[in-house]
Amino acid sequence: MKKVAAEPYRDIDFSNAKRGAVIAPEAGKTKISIRIDNSVIEHFRKQVEQVGSGNYQTLINDALVAFIQQRSVIEAVRQVVREELASPKVRSQVPRTRTAVA
Repeated sequence: MKKVAAEPYRDIDFSNAKRGAVIAPEAGKTKISIRIDNSVIEHFRKQVEQVGSGNYQTLINDALVAFIQQRSVIEAVRQVVREELASPKVRSQVPRTRTAVA
Protein backbone atom coordinates (compact mmCIF):
# COMPACT_ATOMS: atom_id res chain seq x y z
CA MET A 1 0.00 0.00 0.00
CA LYS A 2 1.36 3.38 -1.04
CA LYS A 3 1.77 5.94 1.71
CA VAL A 4 0.06 9.26 0.95
CA ALA A 5 1.86 12.36 2.14
CA ALA A 6 0.02 15.49 3.09
CA GLU A 7 0.58 18.63 1.06
CA PRO A 8 3.24 20.84 2.59
CA TYR A 9 2.03 23.92 4.42
CA ARG A 10 1.50 26.98 2.20
CA ASP A 11 0.97 30.48 3.45
CA ILE A 12 -2.01 31.64 1.34
CA ASP A 13 -3.12 35.26 1.48
CA PHE A 14 -6.94 35.48 1.75
CA SER A 15 -7.04 39.24 2.39
CA ASN A 16 -8.56 39.95 -1.06
CA ALA A 17 -10.83 36.92 -1.09
CA LYS A 18 -14.58 37.26 -1.58
CA ARG A 19 -17.30 35.12 -0.05
CA GLY A 20 -19.85 33.35 -2.16
CA ALA A 21 -20.10 30.89 -5.00
CA VAL A 22 -17.09 30.37 -7.24
CA ILE A 23 -19.36 30.19 -10.28
CA ALA A 24 -21.84 33.04 -10.59
CA PRO A 25 -25.50 31.94 -10.76
CA GLU A 26 -27.39 32.39 -14.03
CA ALA A 27 -29.22 35.68 -14.32
CA GLY A 28 -32.99 35.36 -14.05
CA LYS A 29 -32.94 32.07 -12.18
CA THR A 30 -33.42 31.35 -8.48
CA LYS A 31 -32.26 28.25 -6.67
CA ILE A 32 -35.09 26.69 -4.66
CA SER A 33 -35.91 23.41 -3.00
CA ILE A 34 -39.23 21.78 -3.91
CA ARG A 35 -40.76 18.33 -3.59
CA ILE A 36 -41.71 16.67 -6.86
CA ASP A 37 -43.23 13.22 -7.36
CA ASN A 38 -40.70 10.52 -8.16
CA SER A 39 -42.63 9.62 -11.31
CA VAL A 40 -42.24 13.19 -12.63
CA ILE A 41 -38.49 13.20 -12.03
CA GLU A 42 -38.11 9.74 -13.60
CA HIS A 43 -40.07 10.90 -16.67
CA PHE A 44 -37.71 13.81 -17.29
CA ARG A 45 -34.59 11.76 -16.48
CA LYS A 46 -35.67 9.16 -19.06
CA GLN A 47 -36.06 11.91 -21.65
CA VAL A 48 -32.50 13.05 -20.94
CA GLU A 49 -31.24 9.45 -21.20
CA GLN A 50 -32.98 8.96 -24.55
CA VAL A 51 -31.35 12.08 -25.98
CA GLY A 52 -28.01 11.17 -24.48
CA SER A 53 -27.25 14.51 -22.86
CA GLY A 54 -28.89 17.40 -21.10
CA ASN A 55 -30.28 18.23 -17.71
CA TYR A 56 -33.60 17.01 -16.38
CA GLN A 57 -34.02 20.17 -14.29
CA THR A 58 -33.83 22.29 -17.44
CA LEU A 59 -36.49 20.09 -19.05
CA ILE A 60 -38.78 20.55 -16.04
CA ASN A 61 -38.24 24.32 -16.24
CA ASP A 62 -38.99 24.31 -19.99
CA ALA A 63 -42.18 22.31 -19.42
CA LEU A 64 -43.36 24.81 -16.78
CA VAL A 65 -42.60 27.78 -19.06
CA ALA A 66 -44.48 26.12 -21.94
CA PHE A 67 -47.47 25.47 -19.66
CA ILE A 68 -47.56 29.12 -18.56
CA GLN A 69 -47.36 30.36 -22.15
CA GLN A 70 -50.07 27.94 -23.27
CA ARG A 71 -52.35 29.09 -20.46
CA SER A 72 -51.84 32.74 -21.38
CA VAL A 73 -52.69 32.05 -25.03
CA ILE A 74 -55.81 30.11 -24.04
CA GLU A 75 -56.90 32.94 -21.72
CA ALA A 76 -56.35 35.51 -24.49
CA VAL A 77 -58.45 33.49 -26.94
CA ARG A 78 -61.21 33.05 -24.35
CA GLN A 79 -61.24 36.81 -23.70
CA VAL A 80 -61.59 37.57 -27.41
CA VAL A 81 -64.43 35.04 -27.77
CA ARG A 82 -66.21 36.49 -24.73
CA GLU A 83 -65.94 40.01 -26.13
CA GLU A 84 -67.21 38.92 -29.53
CA LEU A 85 -70.16 36.98 -28.09
CA ALA A 86 -71.09 39.69 -25.58
CA SER A 87 -71.71 42.49 -28.07
CA PRO A 88 -73.21 41.30 -31.38
CA LYS A 89 -75.24 44.55 -31.72
CA VAL A 90 -72.14 46.68 -31.75
CA ARG A 91 -70.77 44.89 -34.79
CA SER A 92 -74.03 45.22 -36.74
CA GLN A 93 -74.16 49.00 -36.08
CA VAL A 94 -70.75 49.63 -37.59
CA PRO A 95 -71.26 50.80 -41.22
CA ARG A 96 -69.63 48.59 -43.78
CA THR A 97 -67.77 50.15 -46.65
CA ARG A 98 -67.60 48.64 -50.09
CA THR A 99 -64.38 48.50 -51.95
CA ALA A 100 -64.24 48.90 -55.68
CA VAL A 101 -63.17 45.84 -57.59
CA ALA A 102 -61.10 46.62 -60.65
